[in-house]
Amino acid sequence: MLNVSCNATDKVQAFGKCRSLGSSGRNFLARRSPVLSVSPLKTGGKNLVQAVVSDQQGGVTRVDSGLGSLADRLRLGILTEDGLSYKEKFIVRCYEVGINKTATVETIANLLQEVGCNHAQSVGFSTDGFATTPTMRKLHLIWVTARMHIEIYKYPAWSDVIEIETWCQGEGRIGTRRDWILKDYATGQVIGRATSKWVTMNQDSRRLQKVSDEVRDEYLVFCPRELRLAFPEENNNSLRKIAKLEDPSQYSRLGLTPRRADLDMNQHVNNVTYIGWVLESMPQDIIDTHELQTITLDYRRECQQDDVVDSLTSPEPMEDNGALSKLLGTNGTAPIREVKQDNLQFLHLLRLSGDGLEINRGRTEWRKKPAR
Repeated sequence: MLNVSCNATDKVQAFGKCRSLGSSGRNFLARRSPVLSVSPLKTGGKNLVQAVVSDQQGGVTRVDSGLGSLADRLRLGILTEDGLSYKEKFIVRCYEVGINKTATVETIANLLQEVGCNHAQSVGFSTDGFATTPTMRKLHLIWVTARMHIEIYKYPAWSDVIEIETWCQGEGRIGTRRDWILKDYATGQVIGRATSKWVTMNQDSRRLQKVSDEVRDEYLVFCPRELRLAFPEENNNSLRKIAKLEDPSQYSRLGLTPRRADLDMNQHVNNVTYIGWVLESMPQDIIDTHELQTITLDYRRECQQDDVVDSLTSPEPMEDNGALSKLLGTNGTAPIREVKQDNLQFLHLLRLSGDGLEINRGRTEWRKKPAR
Protein backbone atom coordinates (compact mmCIF):
# COMPACT_ATOMS: atom_id res chain seq x y z
CA MET A 1 0.00 0.00 0.00
CA LEU A 2 1.36 3.39 -0.94
CA ASN A 3 1.63 5.89 1.91
CA VAL A 4 1.26 9.35 0.41
CA SER A 5 2.61 12.43 2.17
CA CYS A 6 -0.84 13.54 3.24
CA ASN A 7 -3.80 12.37 5.29
CA ALA A 8 -5.81 10.77 2.49
CA THR A 9 -7.05 7.52 1.10
CA ASP A 10 -8.13 8.53 -2.37
CA LYS A 11 -7.00 10.95 -5.04
CA VAL A 12 -9.45 13.71 -4.23
CA GLN A 13 -8.43 13.60 -0.57
CA ALA A 14 -4.78 13.31 -1.47
CA PHE A 15 -5.02 16.45 -3.58
CA GLY A 16 -6.72 18.28 -0.73
CA LYS A 17 -4.14 17.28 1.83
CA CYS A 18 -0.88 17.43 -0.10
CA ARG A 19 1.12 20.34 1.23
CA SER A 20 2.45 23.09 -0.95
CA LEU A 21 4.19 26.30 0.10
CA GLY A 22 4.47 29.68 -1.49
CA SER A 23 3.41 30.32 -5.06
CA SER A 24 2.90 26.67 -5.91
CA GLY A 25 -0.03 26.49 -3.47
CA ARG A 26 -1.55 29.61 -4.99
CA ASN A 27 -1.23 28.29 -8.52
CA PHE A 28 -2.71 24.86 -8.19
CA LEU A 29 -5.54 25.63 -5.79
CA ALA A 30 -6.72 28.48 -7.98
CA ARG A 31 -7.46 26.04 -10.79
CA ARG A 32 -10.92 24.50 -10.87
CA SER A 33 -10.22 21.05 -12.34
CA PRO A 34 -6.86 19.72 -11.18
CA VAL A 35 -5.52 16.36 -12.19
CA LEU A 36 -3.42 14.46 -9.66
CA SER A 37 -1.01 11.61 -10.29
CA VAL A 38 1.03 9.91 -7.60
CA SER A 39 4.11 7.79 -8.12
CA PRO A 40 6.58 6.22 -5.69
CA LEU A 41 10.18 7.39 -5.43
CA LYS A 42 13.04 5.85 -3.53
CA THR A 43 15.94 7.84 -2.08
CA GLY A 44 18.27 7.11 0.77
CA GLY A 45 16.41 3.91 1.54
CA LYS A 46 13.15 5.81 2.18
CA ASN A 47 9.97 5.54 0.16
CA LEU A 48 8.81 9.01 -0.91
CA VAL A 49 5.89 10.13 -3.02
CA GLN A 50 5.90 12.39 -6.03
CA ALA A 51 2.59 14.22 -6.47
CA VAL A 52 2.11 16.03 -9.79
CA VAL A 53 -0.78 18.48 -10.11
CA SER A 54 -1.77 20.06 -13.40
CA ASP A 55 -4.83 21.70 -14.89
CA GLN A 56 -6.98 20.21 -17.63
CA GLN A 57 -5.52 22.60 -20.19
CA GLY A 58 -2.00 21.27 -19.70
CA GLY A 59 -0.78 24.21 -17.59
CA VAL A 60 2.30 24.27 -15.39
CA THR A 61 2.60 21.27 -13.10
CA ARG A 62 3.81 21.27 -9.53
CA VAL A 63 5.67 18.52 -7.74
CA ASP A 64 5.59 17.82 -4.01
CA SER A 65 7.40 14.94 -2.38
CA GLY A 66 7.96 13.86 1.21
CA LEU A 67 6.89 11.52 3.96
CA GLY A 68 3.53 11.91 5.68
CA SER A 69 3.90 12.05 9.45
CA LEU A 70 2.32 9.47 11.70
CA ALA A 71 0.02 12.21 13.04
CA ASP A 72 -1.10 13.00 9.49
CA ARG A 73 -2.04 9.39 8.87
CA LEU A 74 -3.89 8.93 12.17
CA ARG A 75 -5.62 12.30 12.39
CA LEU A 76 -9.35 12.15 11.54
CA GLY A 77 -9.28 15.35 9.53
CA ILE A 78 -9.29 16.29 5.87
CA LEU A 79 -9.73 19.25 3.57
CA THR A 80 -13.09 19.41 1.85
CA GLU A 81 -13.18 18.61 -1.85
CA ASP A 82 -12.80 22.24 -2.93
CA GLY A 83 -9.83 22.67 -0.58
CA LEU A 84 -11.37 25.78 1.04
CA SER A 85 -12.45 24.37 4.41
CA TYR A 86 -11.34 21.58 6.71
CA LYS A 87 -13.27 18.98 8.73
CA GLU A 88 -12.04 16.88 11.61
CA LYS A 89 -13.70 14.38 13.96
CA PHE A 90 -12.95 14.17 17.68
CA ILE A 91 -13.92 11.72 20.41
CA VAL A 92 -14.75 13.41 23.71
CA ARG A 93 -12.37 12.02 26.35
CA CYS A 94 -13.23 11.39 30.00
CA TYR A 95 -10.83 14.14 31.16
CA GLU A 96 -12.57 16.66 28.88
CA VAL A 97 -15.93 16.53 30.66
CA GLY A 98 -16.93 18.51 33.73
CA ILE A 99 -19.46 18.46 36.55
CA ASN A 100 -22.37 18.23 34.08
CA LYS A 101 -20.89 15.02 32.61
CA THR A 102 -20.49 16.82 29.30
CA ALA A 103 -17.58 18.53 27.57
CA THR A 104 -16.60 21.83 29.17
CA VAL A 105 -16.54 25.09 27.22
CA GLU A 106 -12.74 25.04 27.62
CA THR A 107 -12.72 21.64 25.89
CA ILE A 108 -14.79 23.05 23.05
CA ALA A 109 -12.50 26.09 22.73
CA ASN A 110 -9.39 23.89 22.72
CA LEU A 111 -10.86 21.74 19.96
CA LEU A 112 -11.65 24.84 17.91
CA GLN A 113 -8.04 25.92 18.27
CA GLU A 114 -6.79 22.44 17.42
CA VAL A 115 -8.84 22.09 14.24
CA GLY A 116 -7.83 25.59 13.16
CA CYS A 117 -4.15 24.77 13.56
CA ASN A 118 -4.57 21.43 11.80
CA HIS A 119 -6.31 23.19 8.92
CA ALA A 120 -3.35 25.55 8.58
CA GLN A 121 -0.88 22.66 8.70
CA SER A 122 -2.84 20.79 6.04
CA VAL A 123 -2.20 23.58 3.54
CA GLY A 124 1.48 23.82 4.42
CA PHE A 125 1.66 26.57 7.01
CA SER A 126 4.00 26.53 10.01
CA THR A 127 3.72 24.04 12.86
CA ASP A 128 5.89 26.13 15.20
CA GLY A 129 3.97 29.42 15.39
CA PHE A 130 0.25 28.77 15.20
CA ALA A 131 -0.19 28.73 11.43
CA THR A 132 2.22 31.44 10.35
CA THR A 133 2.85 31.81 6.63
CA PRO A 134 6.39 31.94 5.15
CA THR A 135 6.30 35.74 4.95
CA MET A 136 5.03 36.01 8.53
CA ARG A 137 7.94 33.92 9.77
CA LYS A 138 10.34 36.08 7.77
CA LEU A 139 8.92 39.25 9.38
CA HIS A 140 8.59 37.68 12.88
CA LEU A 141 4.80 38.01 12.83
CA ILE A 142 2.36 35.82 14.75
CA TRP A 143 -1.43 35.53 14.92
CA VAL A 144 -3.15 36.61 18.15
CA THR A 145 -6.84 36.43 19.01
CA ALA A 146 -8.77 39.71 19.02
CA ARG A 147 -12.30 38.35 19.52
CA MET A 148 -13.91 34.97 20.10
CA HIS A 149 -17.62 34.16 20.02
CA ILE A 150 -18.89 30.64 20.79
CA GLU A 151 -22.47 29.38 20.90
CA ILE A 152 -23.17 25.87 22.17
CA TYR A 153 -26.67 24.45 21.59
CA LYS A 154 -25.96 20.98 22.97
CA TYR A 155 -22.89 19.85 24.87
CA PRO A 156 -21.38 16.52 23.76
CA ALA A 157 -20.93 13.85 26.44
CA TRP A 158 -18.04 11.51 27.16
CA SER A 159 -17.38 9.21 24.15
CA ASP A 160 -19.54 11.27 21.80
CA VAL A 161 -17.99 11.96 18.40
CA ILE A 162 -18.17 15.51 17.08
CA GLU A 163 -17.19 16.82 13.67
CA ILE A 164 -15.88 20.37 13.39
CA GLU A 165 -15.63 22.24 10.10
CA THR A 166 -13.53 25.39 9.88
CA TRP A 167 -12.51 27.97 7.29
CA CYS A 168 -10.87 31.39 7.31
CA GLN A 169 -11.40 34.66 5.43
CA GLY A 170 -9.98 38.16 5.29
CA GLU A 171 -11.17 40.66 7.90
CA GLY A 172 -10.08 44.21 7.13
CA ARG A 173 -6.46 45.31 6.71
CA ILE A 174 -5.16 44.17 10.07
CA GLY A 175 -6.45 40.66 10.43
CA THR A 176 -8.46 37.63 9.43
CA ARG A 177 -11.49 35.74 10.68
CA ARG A 178 -12.00 32.05 11.30
CA ASP A 179 -15.39 30.36 11.62
CA TRP A 180 -16.45 26.92 12.85
CA ILE A 181 -19.52 24.69 12.74
CA LEU A 182 -19.79 21.81 15.22
CA LYS A 183 -21.95 18.76 14.53
CA ASP A 184 -22.87 15.58 16.36
CA TYR A 185 -21.23 13.11 13.99
CA ALA A 186 -23.79 10.36 14.72
CA THR A 187 -26.84 12.48 13.88
CA GLY A 188 -25.49 15.35 11.78
CA GLN A 189 -27.16 17.81 14.14
CA VAL A 190 -25.48 21.21 14.48
CA ILE A 191 -24.59 21.49 18.17
CA GLY A 192 -22.54 24.70 18.07
CA ARG A 193 -21.09 27.53 16.03
CA ALA A 194 -18.19 29.89 16.56
CA THR A 195 -16.42 32.80 14.94
CA SER A 196 -13.23 34.68 15.74
CA LYS A 197 -11.09 37.59 14.65
CA TRP A 198 -7.30 37.37 14.57
CA VAL A 199 -4.69 40.07 14.12
CA THR A 200 -0.96 39.99 13.42
CA MET A 201 1.58 40.96 16.06
CA ASN A 202 5.31 41.45 15.79
CA GLN A 203 6.82 38.78 17.97
CA ASP A 204 9.76 41.00 18.98
CA SER A 205 8.08 44.37 19.62
CA ARG A 206 4.71 42.83 20.70
CA ARG A 207 2.95 45.49 18.62
CA LEU A 208 0.10 44.90 16.18
CA GLN A 209 0.89 45.23 12.48
CA LYS A 210 -1.24 45.44 9.37
CA VAL A 211 -1.46 42.35 7.22
CA SER A 212 0.65 42.97 4.14
CA ASP A 213 -0.58 42.11 0.66
CA GLU A 214 2.05 39.38 0.46
CA VAL A 215 0.76 37.69 3.62
CA ARG A 216 -2.85 38.06 2.46
CA ASP A 217 -1.98 36.44 -0.86
CA GLU A 218 -0.47 33.49 0.99
CA TYR A 219 -3.58 32.60 2.96
CA LEU A 220 -6.53 34.01 1.00
CA VAL A 221 -6.01 31.43 -1.74
CA PHE A 222 -7.17 28.83 0.79
CA CYS A 223 -10.30 30.82 1.73
CA PRO A 224 -13.82 30.61 0.24
CA ARG A 225 -14.18 32.81 -2.83
CA GLU A 226 -17.48 34.19 -1.56
CA LEU A 227 -18.18 35.38 1.97
CA ARG A 228 -19.23 32.45 4.15
CA LEU A 229 -20.27 33.08 7.75
CA ALA A 230 -21.02 30.69 10.59
CA PHE A 231 -23.50 33.35 11.77
CA PRO A 232 -25.17 34.73 8.62
CA GLU A 233 -28.17 36.06 10.56
CA GLU A 234 -28.56 39.81 10.60
CA ASN A 235 -27.80 41.44 13.97
CA ASN A 236 -26.63 38.13 15.45
CA ASN A 237 -25.01 38.07 18.88
CA SER A 238 -21.48 37.68 17.51
CA LEU A 239 -21.67 41.30 16.29
CA ARG A 240 -22.70 42.88 19.58
CA LYS A 241 -20.30 45.24 21.30
CA ILE A 242 -19.37 44.51 24.90
CA ALA A 243 -19.68 47.36 27.37
CA LYS A 244 -16.90 47.72 29.91
CA LEU A 245 -17.83 46.45 33.34
CA GLU A 246 -17.26 49.17 35.90
CA ASP A 247 -16.49 48.80 39.59
CA PRO A 248 -17.88 47.78 41.91
CA SER A 249 -18.73 44.43 40.37
CA GLN A 250 -21.24 42.13 41.99
CA TYR A 251 -18.93 39.10 41.93
CA SER A 252 -15.16 38.81 41.82
CA ARG A 253 -12.26 36.39 42.02
CA LEU A 254 -9.01 38.17 42.77
CA GLY A 255 -5.35 37.22 42.49
CA LEU A 256 -5.47 34.69 39.64
CA THR A 257 -2.04 33.78 38.26
CA PRO A 258 -1.01 31.92 35.09
CA ARG A 259 0.41 28.46 35.49
CA ARG A 260 3.36 27.42 33.36
CA ALA A 261 1.00 25.11 31.51
CA ASP A 262 -1.11 28.14 30.54
CA LEU A 263 1.62 29.55 28.28
CA ASP A 264 1.52 28.69 24.58
CA MET A 265 4.31 28.36 22.02
CA ASN A 266 4.22 32.12 21.44
CA GLN A 267 5.15 32.73 25.08
CA HIS A 268 1.89 34.31 26.19
CA VAL A 269 -1.14 33.02 28.05
CA ASN A 270 -3.24 30.85 25.74
CA ASN A 271 -6.58 32.40 24.79
CA VAL A 272 -8.52 29.44 26.27
CA THR A 273 -7.10 30.21 29.73
CA TYR A 274 -8.99 33.52 29.74
CA ILE A 275 -12.27 31.63 29.39
CA GLY A 276 -11.54 29.72 32.58
CA TRP A 277 -10.59 32.92 34.40
CA VAL A 278 -13.83 34.63 33.31
CA LEU A 279 -15.90 31.74 34.65
CA GLU A 280 -14.05 31.72 37.98
CA SER A 281 -16.04 34.74 39.16
CA MET A 282 -19.46 33.39 38.18
CA PRO A 283 -21.76 32.90 41.19
CA GLN A 284 -22.08 29.28 42.27
CA ASP A 285 -25.88 29.33 42.33
CA ILE A 286 -25.90 30.08 38.58
CA ILE A 287 -23.34 27.32 37.91
CA ASP A 288 -25.60 24.90 39.82
CA THR A 289 -28.77 25.70 37.89
CA HIS A 290 -27.62 26.93 34.46
CA GLU A 291 -25.19 25.97 31.73
CA LEU A 292 -23.20 28.29 29.47
CA GLN A 293 -24.85 28.83 26.10
CA THR A 294 -22.90 31.74 24.62
CA ILE A 295 -19.58 33.39 25.40
CA THR A 296 -18.03 36.40 23.68
CA LEU A 297 -14.57 37.65 24.59
CA ASP A 298 -12.67 40.72 23.38
CA TYR A 299 -8.92 40.33 23.93
CA ARG A 300 -7.33 43.72 24.63
CA ARG A 301 -3.97 43.08 26.27
CA GLU A 302 -1.41 40.30 26.49
CA CYS A 303 -1.04 38.50 29.78
CA GLN A 304 2.42 37.30 30.80
CA GLN A 305 3.50 34.56 33.18
CA ASP A 306 4.23 36.89 36.12
CA ASP A 307 0.97 38.87 35.90
CA VAL A 308 -1.71 38.73 38.61
CA VAL A 309 -5.27 38.93 37.31
CA ASP A 310 -8.64 39.92 38.82
CA SER A 311 -11.85 38.44 37.40
CA LEU A 312 -14.98 40.58 37.78
CA THR A 313 -18.58 39.67 36.93
CA SER A 314 -21.94 41.43 37.15
CA PRO A 315 -25.37 40.74 35.64
CA GLU A 316 -25.87 42.68 32.43
CA PRO A 317 -28.63 45.28 32.72
CA MET A 318 -31.23 45.45 29.99
CA GLU A 319 -31.65 48.90 28.53
CA ASP A 320 -34.80 50.09 26.82
CA ASN A 321 -34.45 53.59 25.35
CA GLY A 322 -32.00 54.47 28.07
CA ALA A 323 -34.14 53.07 30.87
CA LEU A 324 -33.72 49.73 32.58
CA SER A 325 -36.56 47.29 32.12
CA LYS A 326 -37.40 43.80 33.28
CA LEU A 327 -35.45 44.28 36.49
CA LEU A 328 -34.81 41.01 38.20
CA GLY A 329 -32.43 42.26 40.91
CA THR A 330 -33.42 43.23 44.44
CA ASN A 331 -31.96 45.15 47.37
CA GLY A 332 -29.93 47.44 45.16
CA THR A 333 -28.11 44.65 43.29
CA ALA A 334 -27.57 44.94 39.54
CA PRO A 335 -30.55 43.82 37.45
CA ILE A 336 -30.16 40.73 35.30
CA ARG A 337 -30.89 40.99 31.60
CA GLU A 338 -33.48 38.41 30.58
CA VAL A 339 -32.77 37.25 27.03
CA LYS A 340 -35.07 34.24 26.72
CA GLN A 341 -37.18 32.54 29.31
CA ASP A 342 -34.85 31.38 32.09
CA ASN A 343 -31.77 32.71 30.22
CA LEU A 344 -29.43 35.12 31.99
CA GLN A 345 -26.63 37.37 30.73
CA PHE A 346 -23.53 38.61 32.50
CA LEU A 347 -20.73 41.06 31.76
CA HIS A 348 -17.13 40.20 32.62
CA LEU A 349 -13.82 41.97 32.99
CA LEU A 350 -10.31 40.63 33.43
CA ARG A 351 -7.77 43.20 34.61
CA LEU A 352 -4.27 43.36 36.01
CA SER A 353 -4.41 43.44 39.80
CA GLY A 354 -1.66 46.03 40.19
CA ASP A 355 -2.61 48.89 37.88
CA GLY A 356 -6.12 47.84 36.83
CA LEU A 357 -5.28 47.72 33.11
CA GLU A 358 -7.93 45.88 31.10
CA ILE A 359 -6.93 42.50 29.72
CA ASN A 360 -10.22 41.15 28.48
CA ARG A 361 -13.90 41.98 28.50
CA GLY A 362 -16.66 39.47 27.94
CA ARG A 363 -20.32 38.60 27.87
CA THR A 364 -21.93 35.26 28.69
CA GLU A 365 -25.46 33.91 28.30
CA TRP A 366 -26.69 31.05 30.45
CA ARG A 367 -29.69 28.74 30.00
CA LYS A 368 -31.40 26.45 32.49
CA LYS A 369 -29.78 23.04 32.70
CA PRO A 370 -31.77 20.36 30.89
CA ALA A 371 -33.44 17.70 33.00
CA ARG A 372 -31.34 14.53 33.17
